[in-house]
Amino acid sequence: MKVKTILMLITLVAVVSDTMLHPFYPQFFGERFEIFDPSHVGYYLAACCLTVMIAFPFWAKVQKNADLFSLLIYTQLIAGLLCVSIYWVDHIALFWGIALLMIFFKGSYLLIYPYIMQLDEEDEHTSSISILSVIVHLGAILGAFIGGAIVDFIDTYVVFFIMAAGDFLQLGVCFYLKYKRNVKSIVHEEASTQQGFFHIKKPIFMVGAITMMLYFSTFLIRPFFSVYWESISEFDSKVVSGFMYSLPAFVGLVALWYNHKFKSKRSSFKQIIPAIALGIVGIALQGSMIEGVVILGRLIYGWAIFQLYVQFDVIAFTLSTPSEYATDYSRIHLMQNFGVLVSSMIAGYTVDYFSIQMTFWMSISGFLVTGSIFLLGFNEYINKKESKTELTTANA
Repeated sequence: MKVKTILMLITLVAVVSDTMLHPFYPQFFGERFEIFDPSHVGYYLAACCLTVMIAFPFWAKVQKNADLFSLLIYTQLIAGLLCVSIYWVDHIALFWGIALLMIFFKGSYLLIYPYIMQLDEEDEHTSSISILSVIVHLGAILGAFIGGAIVDFIDTYVVFFIMAAGDFLQLGVCFYLKYKRNVKSIVHEEASTQQGFFHIKKPIFMVGAITMMLYFSTFLIRPFFSVYWESISEFDSKVVSGFMYSLPAFVGLVALWYNHKFKSKRSSFKQIIPAIALGIVGIALQGSMIEGVVILGRLIYGWAIFQLYVQFDVIAFTLSTPSEYATDYSRIHLMQNFGVLVSSMIAGYTVDYFSIQMTFWMSISGFLVTGSIFLLGFNEYINKKESKTELTTANA
């Protein structure tokens, strides 16, 4: 099996293990710690985002002077041990401390994404990005189902044993690749000027700023969607809630097939605005509080989000260079997570003082701002004539 395929499969395991509690944090904190304040969920998710914001650039810097797989062996071992220890934690402050430290070490595995891009030829990037996006979507689906079943039928803390098993499996795969397959980190010969982390090229900064607003907008409706669905649905089941939460991920699988079957000749830059408009429609329908309309909204929204995530990643790697993939991607990821951090805090505050419905209308406003900034920042690329060498979904 190719190294790239192995890394993609283990990424699926990582996503499944890390997303099982995402739809159910409000229920988790209520059942385990008797904390029912929506703001607490928002603060915790914001703290998680802040931790990843610090962790990814830190590990990207460390990896410049270390073998990738050696680094991952140690970080995943520590993350797994911390994850197991959470089972015995019954104090909220201790839970926060151990969970955030665990996330810090888990964050090193994000280095796999730019590594996979380095394995590819440039014209293969769109295909790999689409597949990785589907892996994230599929992982979210499985994670939501498994998490919902555990919350419904078993102690929620069992989730942390499954998460730890995912970390140990990742460790084992990294060990196998390093010592059995002798896979090494990729070192590019082209000059990589040692500029500071915050010395960002303007196009990379623009992608980061735009996707920061996009992630802010999409994550506004995530933390409390399962609660929202349970409030309007006649089905009192966490499994059903998990399914509805992950419905956009199912659409992502269909979107990947569609992109491959009906290849677009338009550049990634020209596909952004239509996807944003479709996303706005999907969000508006989700805020209707009518079951059938909400489902339709989730379907439309899922299609739009898949296209946006894939095309913005294609744009990011198009504007970067192989020697700077990890650094540039960590910079963009930092900005995206800042959007998620602010979104998480605002979502908790909004639900606490206004209503869950308000998060949908705020998300629509964010999409409008995202589209406006994109038009201003990349107008030259949008109006540019198509060229055969330009990356499009036709390469997928």
